[in-house]
Amino acid sequence: MSRTEMPPPEPVTVTAPRPIRRPVLVQGWHDLAFLHWPVDPAVVAPLLPPGTRPDTFDGTSYVGLIGFRMVGVGLGPGPGIPYLGTFCETNVRLYSVDDAGRRGVVFRSLDAARLLPVLVAMASLRLPYLWSRMRLDRDGDTVTYHSRRRWPGPRGAHNRMVVRVGAPIAEPTPLEHFLTARWGLHERVHGATRYLPNEHPQWPLHRAELVELADELVAAGGLPAPDGPPVSVLYSPGVPVRFGRPVTVAGHATRGAARPGSGPAGRPR
Repeated sequence: MSRTEMPPPEPVTVTAPRPIRRPVLVQGWHDLAFLHWPVDPAVVAPLLPPGTRPDTFDGTSYVGLIGFRMVGVGLGPGPGIPYLGTFCETNVRLYSVDDAGRRGVVFRSLDAARLLPVLVAMASLRLPYLWSRMRLDRDGDTVTYHSRRRWPGPRGAHNRMVVRVGAPIAEPTPLEHFLTARWGLHERVHGATRYLPNEHPQWPLHRAELVELADELVAAGGLPAPDGPPVSVLYSPGVPVRFGRPVTVAGHATRGAARPGSGPAGRPR
């Protein structure tokens, strides 16, 4: 089947289309700020793993910059780990759809404040985690996210974003659903493109105002630096999340894949 004959993307749904019965990983995402800019799909297509293509809304794809607190990461059904499993994170992500129509995200970078989870994610899933100094501060309805990269680099790449949280959103727009209702991620792992599914309750979203932004993470991820304000700014108090077992994207496994732990891990492609 040629790429032009691929099935269309699955509908955007507010809850996961495939419930996860036996989670392999649990975590909580708290105090999230979602910033998004439009991007030409042709610009991001070479950055996606084989078997995926840019997911688009009205012909446009998006770059997301998301800051939050990761809380209680744990294996299997949990419980999560209170200290080592709780840390600040900021990720740069793109939007993808695979040859089976599954929508997801592709991470260009995931800056996190705990070194051990960074090393585990780099070695096991080949996710582009990076170790950073990070802090999240809240003052009334204003939330500030800080990060400065330590390792592996570019060392010193920093981000500071300040958002003012507004009213709850009773009914998100179709674009807001498209940007937030993502039920898996695509990643190249040991020579194969894999889809890692997740599920969580419907997002509780708020309007938000971007008060300040100083960012080097988007450009460090190999993307054009934002040249204007984001077209979407949202906030969420958060959700509990469960991940299922990864699924290989059909036709995109490679013989002679690298052994686990071999080769450079975790760097943006």
